Amino acid sequence: MRDKNNQWGRTNHVMRHEPVTDLYIHEVKEVAEFLEQRFVRGPRVLVIAGSGLGGFVRSVKVDTTVSYAEIPHVGASTVAGHAGVVVQGKVGKSDIFLFNGRRHLYEGISPQAATLLLRAMLVAFPIQTVIISNAAGGLNPTFTVGDLMLISDHINWMFRNPLIGRNVDEWGPRFPDASELYSRELRSLAKEVALEIGLLLREGVYLGGLGPSYETRSEVTMLRSVFGADAVGMSTVPETLVANHMGRRVLGISFISNLLTVPAVTTHEEVMENARLVESKFTRLLSALVPRLS
Repeated sequence: MRDKNNQWGRTNHVMRHEPVTDLYIHEVKEVAEFLEQRFVRGPRVLVIAGSGLGGFVRSVKVDTTVSYAEIPHVGASTVAGHAGVVVQGKVGKSDIFLFNGRRHLYEGISPQAATLLLRAMLVAFPIQTVIISNAAGGLNPTFTVGDLMLISDHINWMFRNPLIGRNVDEWGPRFPDASELYSRELRSLAKEVALEIGLLLREGVYLGGLGPSYETRSEVTMLRSVFGADAVGMSTVPETLVANHMGRRVLGISFISNLLTVPAVTTHEEVMENARLVESKFTRLLSALVPRLS
């Protein structure tokens, strides 16, 4: 009997906390087949727009849009500021895919489920570069709200990994190297482009936590003084691990939504409001950068 919440007639995998299994692999292939029917092959760049950064989509000449809710085994995002759609379109003359929003582990799903859509996109299409953005709290005292930070490396404070479970050799190696998860070449190019358009870019280490609670004062002190993190958020790490596993280049960009170095109450509304202030910077950077990647 078909589950009333699942048109595909099986238990909804996205709500389970499991390693990669035969069922998961089957679901990735089903999603890849679905995407191949809805989108045209061609884009070599995929952009994942984080909290409040979906405004970049307004600069994209949209060809096709598909809601996450339409895609089997994925499910709609439950977080404000995440539209939950896949877009195929153009930035200038360059074809791109865009995820306007993402799933988070704090929604009660596994890291495998949170990255299922990304995994399927990389199976289905010849994407070479994945640009992953997020909103993050600033730990580095030299940062200001509205800064864009290129991610040089990350710390997985989620203590969970989407690669746990069965490995599929066609997807990537059992033990992938993680010494350069964020492409040095892409960071250099982003800096070059930013200089050309007069945009200041920071650079630093991103720490990915599970959430949804924001950090305590003691955690803030530890993350900066012990771990050496420059910014902290609740995403990006699982997606980067999957993209790296599949041999794709990753460029990570954090927008500093609030300063954790200043004692204050942090709210999601504040993050969203500050995201609107930085949308134009993010759009300017990607509008100049994407054509150099195609």
